[in-house]
Amino acid sequence: MIFRQIEPLFEDNHLIIVNKNPGELVQGDSTGDMPLVEGVKLYIKEKYDKPGAVFCGVTHRIDRPTSGIVVFAKTSKALERVNEMFREKHIKKTYWAVVKNKPPQQSERLVHFLQKNAKTNKAIVSKVAKKDFKEAILTYTLIASSDRYHLLNIDLETGRHHQIRAQLSSIGCPIKGDLKYGFDRSNPDGSIHLHARSIAFEHPVKKEPIFITAPAPKENLWQSFEQML
Repeated sequence: MIFRQIEPLFEDNHLIIVNKNPGELVQGDSTGDMPLVEGVKLYIKEKYDKPGAVFCGVTHRIDRPTSGIVVFAKTSKALERVNEMFREKHIKKTYWAVVKNKPPQQSERLVHFLQKNAKTNKAIVSKVAKKDFKEAILTYTLIASSDRYHLLNIDLETGRHHQIRAQLSSIGCPIKGDLKYGFDRSNPDGSIHLHARSIAFEHPVKKEPIFITAPAPKENLWQSFEQML
């Protein structure tokens, strides 16, 4: 497989942050398709003329049909520290989601409880706490609307499996293209209109603030919304 050209949003000796295209895997899975992490390793190897194996640690993942920011670690020290920051919720992630139905409120904090069904690879949503269900919290804000669709800004407080997809579906706002969670048809390229828009955290080594924004995919609906703002 020939990897697409990697153009980092941020890079230093410790981290490399990439804008993932919809359809790309972050890390290898049972499909055997080549993941983004291998493309980043190749980029590092070629740019710095590194002999032998290249270290590139995956600090987090986003769903294959989703686009946007992914943070990779270039050293084991950075990987360990960023992993801890994710565990301790010291990293703020913001998403954009395009939905067909206008949400019930302009802005709302959603609290649900989710359980992953391994057979269907789908999150089951409950409004009340149940055994083996994990609390899922996000806040959405309606930031733009077109004739047929609405753009939501999503602030995540937790990071559960398919959390945004499941929670928005549960309030009657499935994400465009997301057949798994109730949208009526798929996107032609198999993507869904969910984009990891920005990330903010303290550099794990330099202790400097980092704030990165990822441009939306080069697709007509995404571009029209981006131009509205």
